[in-house]
Parts: sequence; C-alpha cells; structure tokens
Amino acid sequence: MGTLTALLNLSQSALEANQAAIDITSNNVANANTPGYTDELAIWTENDTVSLSGAPPAGEGASVSQTSQRDPVLNQRVQQQTQMESSSSAESTALTALQSIFGITSSSSSVVSTTIGADMNSFFSSLSALQANPSDASVRQGVMSAAATLVSDFNSAADQIAQQTSGLNQQVSGVVSQVNTLTTSIAALNLQIESISPNSDAGTLEDQRQQDLTQLSQLIGFDQTKTENNGLTLTTANGALLVSEGQSFALGTADVSGNTDVTSSTGQDITSALTGGSLGGILQARDIDLPQVAAQLDQNAYGITLLVNQQNEAGVDANGNPGTAIFYTAQNVNGAARTLALATTDPNALAAASQGEGSSGGTNATALAGLVNVPMANGQTAPAYYASLLTLLGSKVSQVADENTTQQASLTQLTTQQSSQSSVSLDQEASNLTLYERSYDAAAKVFTIVDQLMASALNLGEETTVS
Repeated sequence: MGTLTALLNLSQSALEANQAAIDITSNNVANANTPGYTDELAIWTENDTVSLSGAPPAGEGASVSQTSQRDPVLNQRVQQQTQMESSSSAESTALTALQSIFGITSSSSSVVSTTIGADMNSFFSSLSALQANPSDASVRQGVMSAAATLVSDFNSAADQIAQQTSGLNQQVSGVVSQVNTLTTSIAALNLQIESISPNSDAGTLEDQRQQDLTQLSQLIGFDQTKTENNGLTLTTANGALLVSEGQSFALGTADVSGNTDVTSSTGQDITSALTGGSLGGILQARDIDLPQVAAQLDQNAYGITLLVNQQNEAGVDANGNPGTAIFYTAQNVNGAARTLALATTDPNALAAASQGEGSSGGTNATALAGLVNVPMANGQTAPAYYASLLTLLGSKVSQVADENTTQQASLTQLTTQQSSQSSVSLDQEASNLTLYERSYDAAAKVFTIVDQLMASALNLGEETTVS
C-alpha cells in the first residue's frame, strides 16, 4: 500500500510539473508580440531521493521553475551601442539643418550655388562694373544694392543659426524631463525587484526595467552597476548619480550665457561631461558644431567689412569728399554677421576716385574691385574663406553621417543577436507544448492506473464494491 501511495504521489508531482511547464509555454505564446518580453524557459530539476532502511533509494519526481532567456552582457552592449547611435543621429540631424541654412544640398554644394556665395560674387562683380564706369549712377546703385543683399544674407544666416541654437536648447529641456521620468521608473522597479526576487531573475519586472534602460540609452549616455539585491545603480559619464537602487536623482537645467545647461541633482553643471544618447548629440551640435560655423561666418563678414571700409576711406566719393565707411564696423569679430549693416545707402558715397584725381576718377574703384583677391583671414580671400566654411561643414556632415551608418549597422547586428536569444520562437514553443502535453498525458495515465490498483486493493479484488 505504501508503494502505491508513493507512486500516486510521483504521478501527482509529474502532473503538477508538466502543468507548470505548459503554463510557462502558454505565457510565452501569449506574449510573443509583446514589446520587450523575454522568452521564459522551463527548468526541470530532479527532486531529492528518499532512502528507507533496507530499501533502495526512491525518486521523488521532478519540479519545474522558470528563468528568462536574458544575457546581461549582451543587453549592456546593446545599450552602449544605442547610446552612440542616438548621439550621432541627433548630431547628424542638427548638422543637416545647419547645412540647409547655407543652401547646401546633396546635389549642389559649390560656393556659387549657395545664397551667400552667389551674392558675394555679385557684390565683387558690381565693384568691377564700378571700375569700368565710376561715374555711372546706375552702376553705383547696383553696388549699393549688391552690398545690401549681401548684408541681408549674412544677417539671415546668423539669425537662423541663433534660432537653431534656441531650438536645441528646447530639446535639451525636453530630453532632461524624459530622462527624469525614466530614472524614476527604474528606481521604482529596482525596489520591486529587490523585494520580490533579490537572488534570481524577476521575469516581467526585469523586462519592464530593461525597456526603460533601452529608452534611457536613446536619451543619455550612462554607466550601470548591478547591486547585491538585483538592483541597479546608474551614473552619467562623469559619475553623477541618476539611480541608486530604489532612489532616483533628477537632473536639472540652468540658463548659462543664453544656453540651457544640464545640472546634476546636487546643482553641479555637468553639461560638458555628458556624452551619448540624443542629449549628447544635441549638446555636441549646440556647443561645438554650430559655434564653429558661426565663428567662421562672423570672421567672413568682419573681414569683408574691414577690407571694403578701409579701401573706400582711402578714396574720394562722387561729391569730392574723402570716402567714408560703407558698412558699420563691428566692435569685434564675435557676432559680426548678425550685426552687419550698411553705414550708408547713398550711391555717391562710393569712393571710386583716388586722392588728387577728381571725383570722376576710377583708380580707387580698381582697388575696390581687386579686393576679391586680397587675403582677409588665414591668408584666404573672402570667397575662398567662405568656401572653406562650406568645406568644413560638408566634411563634418559627411563624417557624422558615416559614423551613424556604421553605428546603425552594429546596433542592428547586436539587436538581431539579442532577439534570436530572447524573443519567443513560436515553432519552439509549439514543440515544447507537444512534449509537455504528452508528458502530462503519460503522468495522468500512471495516476489512473495507480488509482485503479488502489481501488482493487481496498476492495480485496471485488471490483464492484468500491470504484
């Protein structure tokens, strides 16, 4: 009778174990299309054997537990690659917008095809026309009109760069807000995981935390450390705390010289140390790329101002008076493109003649026309210096775009590897389900047979007494 009871217990244990395995498989199938779900595996473990005096060891069947098909090292690699890809993507987007300010496209990037380049060429061409007809009123008016157009071009480009910078500042604030929302969620999940499953995989909770980490990787670069209780500590590249187990540390923003900088929870400005994620790319564009282009644009405008004003002041205008400045001279190079303006709109203010030859002369007009070949900065003429600006910008756009393409390919490779390991395979689940169902049927058959044997034993062979 004891043997039959043990056999009954074994069959019951088998039924329970197979039912647990079927439940795990069913849950995988139900979540096959759930974003972020990690495939769970039924782990079969042999129960301890029992040894009674004088009898051989008797098995106690098997039990089933579950674990997620998760690779923490691979997940971290995906997060790190996501941070780099998101950073270069954000920077590339900003650079493409900056490029469009100058009228550069993939099919047209020459100097004369851009607005400033074409109008700069028109301005110096108008000075050449003045050289040929220094006393012609329409030619003089043409020079002033070309100068006004060039001024407007520089002003417009500088204003658009400033507007783009303002837009990037707004993006910084938006990203910081999203980061704080995610770090708060991760800290809350840390608490739940530490309390429910401090020593093993927490299943769904870890899936949710992993999703938050993936989203966080798209926003900001961070380092993570696993704690003893299955929690996480997150820090920025310079060590500023974002999450410490169950506590989150919100980032802040502060206006610094007109820009929105990022501060740690302690109030420290950490902007320059932030890398990775869209925030890193935005800051790279705002603090490095745009200022570099803006500085060259200012230098270009400042250089043209000095050359033209100095040469015009060396001649005699149409009224016989000493020449004066054509452009307002900026106090310094910084901001020169945005503040560039005409000092006069009077065509007679053009000093085409040189001292001593009378107001109808054209010697100084020749010198003005020759300014197109006079070096103004870095040994370059005004058109050449502008061309170098476009070359610098085009090279930077191409470089970052190439980096992003490479990083996208690496990220795709890693996510494919991650998916092959962690995603639900319906074919595999169907195979598992068939196996577990057959095992369940076999255990049920054993249970039925044992039940019949016990009934027969209790009835002393009389089948009709007890069934």
